[in-house]
Amino acid sequence: MSLINAAYRFYNRTLLKELDRSFRDPFFFQEDIFKHLITRGKYTAFGKEHRLEEIHTIRDFQQSVPMRDYNAMEPYIKQMLRGTKNVLWDKPTTWFALSSGTSSARSKFIPMNKENLKECHYKSMLTMLSHYVRTYPQSRIFQGKSLVLGGSRQFDKDVETQCSYGDLSAFLTLNTPAPARLFTTPPRKIGLIPHFETKTDIVSRMAVRQNVVSFSGVPSWNLLLMRKILEISGKDNLSDLWPNMELFMHGGVSFEPYRVHFQKLFPSPNMRYMETYNASEGFFAFQTDLSDPGMFLLPNVRVFYEFVPLEKWEEAENGTYTDFLTLDQVVTDKPYALVISTNSGLWRYSIGDTVRFTQLHPHKLVITGRTQLFINTFGEELMIENAEKALAQTCQETGATVFEYTVAPVFMGDKQKGAHQWLIEFESLPSDLEHFVSVLDKQLMKTNSDYQAKRLDTGAMGPPQLVVMKKNSFYKWMAQNNRLGGQNKVPRLWSDRKYAEGLLKINESI
Repeated sequence: MSLINAAYRFYNRTLLKELDRSFRDPFFFQEDIFKHLITRGKYTAFGKEHRLEEIHTIRDFQQSVPMRDYNAMEPYIKQMLRGTKNVLWDKPTTWFALSSGTSSARSKFIPMNKENLKECHYKSMLTMLSHYVRTYPQSRIFQGKSLVLGGSRQFDKDVETQCSYGDLSAFLTLNTPAPARLFTTPPRKIGLIPHFETKTDIVSRMAVRQNVVSFSGVPSWNLLLMRKILEISGKDNLSDLWPNMELFMHGGVSFEPYRVHFQKLFPSPNMRYMETYNASEGFFAFQTDLSDPGMFLLPNVRVFYEFVPLEKWEEAENGTYTDFLTLDQVVTDKPYALVISTNSGLWRYSIGDTVRFTQLHPHKLVITGRTQLFINTFGEELMIENAEKALAQTCQETGATVFEYTVAPVFMGDKQKGAHQWLIEFESLPSDLEHFVSVLDKQLMKTNSDYQAKRLDTGAMGPPQLVVMKKNSFYKWMAQNNRLGGQNKVPRLWSDRKYAEGLLKINESI
């Protein structure tokens, strides 16, 4: 083990001890966090409205405070944006991470504060890196630069209210401790450039001259960046450019459609990939074993977790479901919607993600989709996990590789069955498109019995309809909709055709 790795582990030894205990007894930390949140929250306007001073148990909390999505939380957040203090949290909250989402608002303003940044985002990152160095004692992760491609949201500040808002990456960049900045690239000034394409160009030309050993972010945007860097470098692959490169910390979308592309860029056997669950609302989980797709859910980062069985989601949305589960009550292989309360003032907030636990003690999960990102037009209940798995198997069987895709319903006509339309931008086209569609159809039926029933038993659905999208069509759509960079993602599944129609118009114009 290198001296710097040993020093880092020693400095963060308390985090590692806490991590080890949380493997064994996660609910010990969850109970402590629940008490902390109630103690702090009772002094806020929200706390007084919901009489948090009278709450003593988790059950009391669940009965007194309704679950809210962003639309229901927005009136409180608007008060904070106007400069009102102590609305959701008892400390100044003037930071707001802009996040695209499925709410009616064009952008969500997720409240943040220094306490939340330190005790959730940074603590999770430090824990993750400490565990990584412990697992790989010969790692060279601190002997070079970590490349971080930030978002494209303009970082703005309201002079009157002193409220600031921008991408989560902007707040992380602005508040990165000085010692950590020694190991990251690009520097703060470049990282905060709002124009994504300008920033990508500058970062690419800078990175070819640096010893980059790791990078992090959403796979799709990093793939574009890495290809640009490869082109500038003139190398055959990026392992030749960066011989010490060893880790990509990714999240935001499923990595599987992108894995083959990164393996071509980094053919070195020393390259590793770690999935993280890092959202604007908090840094919740990371892979502790890189051979296991399950991510360990951090129970000790000032986030109190609740879970709704997915089949009860509609009841939870309309307020008739009352049996919310806590971390000590979940079981494996069952889909749940995630609800969080945090020290940034999010109270019983529906984050919109669905998860499935693959293991308990330690509690590991995979992200299975979004509560609103699925297609159930014909009763088929196609979730993103089904679509990703079926597409990966289809690519493996047909030799195709996919760069981006989205799926939308094709509604029934007088004499026409319903169907799913797959808009796919291929990296490598399959040799036979009809065969690709046939295999995809079979794989979807294999992964989803409801889909199979609607295809074969009821006759409500026809086979998938494939549209081969032209190169850069998804990129152009993202640019037109101000979604370049950061944590912005192509919507994979949607129950209406608004995204599909926009993409098809762009595809026709190319």
